[in-house]
Amino acid sequence: MDMQDGVAIVTGSSSGVGAACARQLAERGCHVAINYAHNADGAEATRAACEEFGVETVVVQADVSDDTQCRALADAALTKWGRIDALVNNAGTTKFNPHENLDGLSREDFLDIYAVNAVGPYQMARAVAPAMRTGGRGSIVNVASVAGVMGVGSSIAYAASKGALITLTLSLARVLGPEIRVNTVCPGFIQGEWLEKGMGKERYDAAKAALERNTPLQLTTTPDTVAEGILYFICGADVITGETLIMDGGMHLGQAPLTRR
Repeated sequence: MDMQDGVAIVTGSSSGVGAACARQLAERGCHVAINYAHNADGAEATRAACEEFGVETVVVQADVSDDTQCRALADAALTKWGRIDALVNNAGTTKFNPHENLDGLSREDFLDIYAVNAVGPYQMARAVAPAMRTGGRGSIVNVASVAGVMGVGSSIAYAASKGALITLTLSLARVLGPEIRVNTVCPGFIQGEWLEKGMGKERYDAAKAALERNTPLQLTTTPDTVAEGILYFICGADVITGETLIMDGGMHLGQAPLTRR
């Protein structure tokens, strides 16, 4: 799908993967609705970076766990441009808690995490679907995690919510075709402030070094490399729907052979 003069909504685009995705879409001539929940300064920085490519933007504060705010985000894009061609469900949350600490997660933790990571993408897909159907085309990309495939990650609640998002992708792909394609990317360890802050610098550095030493590709992802996978599904995968792309340097395959360099 050619996104020149197209319109995309990227949730959680004030930093990290969302900001990188918004910039890469803008570089391809796509107008972008930039969304944030709390980081207004980051959203304005993303706006400035996108507008350097000569595209238009709109910045909308919205909590995707709230359906009314999801619909308002979609309406803001429609009001400005009259169409929606792509949706990136990137907004996410977690609670960092060791998996063995079963007492570290409450019912409320699960509900809060699911509300953003699984319910939010559903509500956003529902909000944009009528416009995408009217336009005759649409691509929705959900940003899950290798945690949802392997049962690892920042907490059990987070892993479970990302597993739910992968399943949600399959269900939506069946019912939203033929006009709308729905796919998922599953990043592994993503370099950046969010993970470093959640893990603490010492654990972050140790995990990054171990992955870059032991995984088959001996690397970890960055916001830009994850955004490249997202844009593949938007711009270059017109015959693909209901697919899950794992982007983790091969972490899910297990430790690289010891005979490697």
